[in-house]
Amino acid sequence: MEILQLPVGEFKSRFSEALEVVARGGSVCVTYGRSRKPVALFSPPPRPVGKRKLGTLAGKVKFHISKDWSLPSEELVDP
Repeated sequence: MEILQLPVGEFKSRFSEALEVVARGGSVCVTYGRSRKPVALFSPPPRPVGKRKLGTLAGKVKFHISKDWSLPSEELVDP
């Protein structure tokens, strides 16, 4: 992973180059002052996560609720 370190003034003048580094998957650290203290880090956004399953049995188990099934509200609420 490439990390490009630039002072603020140089970062402003080489902004397009810094964006190209980030687009390739690298990072850009922007420094400030004589001590070149890091003040910002530019990096690519996190990669999207693949489609998640809702459960370990998703697509493997089927269930059916009969039309005459009911649950009285007294049984639904636990006192």
